[in-house]
Amino acid sequence: MSSYFPLPQIMVAPNGARKTTDDHSEIPVTIDRLVETASDCFDAGARAMHFHVRDENQQHVLDAGLYREAIAELSQKLPALHLQMTTESVGRYSPEDMRRVTEEVMCEGVSIGIIEMIPDGEITDEIIRFYQMLVAEDIRVQHICYYPEHIQLLSRLLTSAGLPREQLWVLFTIGHYSGRISDPSTIPTFVKTLQDEQIHADWGVCAFDREEASCLEMAISLGGHVRVGFENSMVMPDGSIAENNRQKVELAASLFQQAGERA
Repeated sequence: MSSYFPLPQIMVAPNGARKTTDDHSEIPVTIDRLVETASDCFDAGARAMHFHVRDENQQHVLDAGLYREAIAELSQKLPALHLQMTTESVGRYSPEDMRRVTEEVMCEGVSIGIIEMIPDGEITDEIIRFYQMLVAEDIRVQHICYYPEHIQLLSRLLTSAGLPREQLWVLFTIGHYSGRISDPSTIPTFVKTLQDEQIHADWGVCAFDREEASCLEMAISLGGHVRVGFENSMVMPDGSIAENNRQKVELAASLFQQAGERA
């Protein structure tokens, strides 16, 4: 990991796999709108972006061609913004599809849900080769963990593949799209599990709806970072709907500022 750099404090996730412009006019579902949104969020303080590409019907797709087109446009406009493509399966794509699109695109960053890549818990030679390739190619992986036990699965993968247990990025997803409430009190358990498994990672959280703000505050108080944006929550702390993704980034920046002032 010769070119390792720390996880930025604020990552923006502006579109996700599920919401469309019917949910909010500021969901970026085209590459042009994605670039505009990225620029606004960079100006507000985001230094990384987790993004999805959409087809002509605004549907989430693991499409290598669309990813390459988006990355080219974003890299030209915002060379200092770390780009993270997603491999989210949304119940449509297999682990093989996730690996294939990653290998075809070779983006500088990629998010991989450990339980989506290894749904049965069986760490095969093919999976080991894939993760070893990512490290060898210096692709920055953010490991998505929905529960603390997913960190334990990640730990088993690292052992099986002989991969380093330091300089990793991990995202704790607090709550779920299906309605599981985002509970900030669960975050310390995630952090402790990382420590118990002797994984030395830069970690962040994302959370949902009205409970998002309390989760962000808890994460920041524990030394973590945050991922914000319309993928997870369009709601502001007062219950109003944010005007755009930039407003969510500005909120995160203000929380870091307040934490710094209290320190």
